[in-house]
Amino acid sequence: MIMMTMHLIKDEAGEAQVPFKTVYVTGLVKDQDGEKMSKSKGNVIDPLDLIDGISLDALLEKRTGNMMQPQLAKKIEKQTLKHFPEGMASYGTDALRFTMCSLASTGREIKFDVGRIEGNRNFCNKIWNATNYALMNCDEQDCGQLGGEVELSLADRWITSRLQKAEQRVIEAIDVYRFDHAAEALYQFIWSEYCDWYLELSKPVLWDENATPAQLRGTRRTLVRVLETVLRLAHPLMPYITEEIWQKLKGLAGVEGDSIMLQPYPVVDDRKIDEVAESDLNWVRGIIDGVRNIRGEMNISPGKSIPVLLKCGDALDQQRLNTNSQFLVKLAKLDSITWLDEACEAPLSATALVGALEVLVPMAGLIDKDAELGRLNKELGRLQGEIKRLGGKLGNAKFVDKAPEQVIEKERTKLKDAQTAAATLQQQVEKIEAI
Repeated sequence: MIMMTMHLIKDEAGEAQVPFKTVYVTGLVKDQDGEKMSKSKGNVIDPLDLIDGISLDALLEKRTGNMMQPQLAKKIEKQTLKHFPEGMASYGTDALRFTMCSLASTGREIKFDVGRIEGNRNFCNKIWNATNYALMNCDEQDCGQLGGEVELSLADRWITSRLQKAEQRVIEAIDVYRFDHAAEALYQFIWSEYCDWYLELSKPVLWDENATPAQLRGTRRTLVRVLETVLRLAHPLMPYITEEIWQKLKGLAGVEGDSIMLQPYPVVDDRKIDEVAESDLNWVRGIIDGVRNIRGEMNISPGKSIPVLLKCGDALDQQRLNTNSQFLVKLAKLDSITWLDEACEAPLSATALVGALEVLVPMAGLIDKDAELGRLNKELGRLQGEIKRLGGKLGNAKFVDKAPEQVIEKERTKLKDAQTAAATLQQQVEKIEAI
C-alpha cells in the first residue's frame, strides 16, 4: 500500500507522498473454538464471505476443495455444518470493521464470534432507523440552519452534554489505540442514549401542536446536529454507513462539503457539559423505568394509561416534577401524576423508588392480587436469604476478627438495609392479603 501510493501520488515538487507512518496490528484472530485458522483445518473465515455472505454449498466447496489432506474433508464438512448450517449471512463491511475494533484489546488474541458481527449489523440498522426518524421529522423543516431563536428542552441539553462526554471517551481511546474502548463508547452513546432515550424524549416536543417555533427549532436542530457529529465521530470505525447518511443529513445540520472524510473530527466543548441537565434527566428516566418495571411485574399493558402518585420526595423532586411532567405523562403513558404530601395516606400501591422518592401505582382495578403476592413473596424470600447470609457472616468470629473495620461496617449496612426492605415488603404483603 505504501509503495503503490508513493508511486502514484506526488507533491508539487514531484516528491513521493508517504500515505501513513503508523500501522496497528491486532492480536491473532482465531476461530469460534479458539483454534488458529488454517486451510488444513478447514476453519478459515474469509472476511469477504462475512461481508457479502456465502451459501452453505459454496462454503463447503471453498473449505474442502483442493485440500493437501483430502482425508480431512469429512471432518471439516461436519464442523462447518455445526457452525454454519445455512452458510454465512451478509453482514456488510461496517459491521465487520466495527466488530474487529470492538474485539481489539491490547495484547489479546481474538476469538471470532459471528454472533458479535450479527449484533453489530443490528447496530448499523439502529443508526439507519434513527436517521429515518430524524429525516421524517426534520426534512424540509426549520432546523436552525439560518439561525433564529432557539429554546432547548431538558432532553436537548442532556443529549448535548452526553455527546461531549462520549466524544472525550472516543478521542482518548483512539489516541492510545484502544479501539475496543472507542467502539464501546460509541455503541453506548448511539444505542442507549441517543436512540433509546433521546429520540423518545424528542417526541413530546416534535408532536406537540402547541410547541412554539423556538422549541421546535431547538429540538430539530439538536436532533440533526448530534447525529451529524456522531457520524463524524464514528467514521473511522464505520466509514461507509456514516458517509451515506452524512450526505443525506449535512444540509439539515447546516454543514457543507463533498465528503465526511474531509470534515474536521469532533472536538469536545466543555461549555456544553450540563451536569444539572444530566441529573434532572436521570431523575426523569428513573421514574419512567420504575413505572415500566411495575407494568411488567404486574402485567399491565404498556398501552394502558395509569395514574401515578409521588410521595416522600423533597423540594428538588417537586421542582423536577413541575418542570418535566410533560415527559413523564407521555413516555410513561400516564393519565395523571399527583404529588402527595407526607400527611396524606396513599392507597394500596405497587412501589418503585427513585432515591428517597416513592413512585406509587395504585393497585385498585389494575393488578392480579395473586400475581402481586407471588412477586412480593419471591422478593421477600430473596431478602430473607440475604439477611441470613449476612447475619451468619457477621456472626462468624473469624471474619469479624480478621476483616478490616470498613468491610465489617459495609456488611452491617447491607444487613440493616435488607432488614428494612424486608419489613417494608412484609407490610405490603399484609396490605394486599387484606384486600
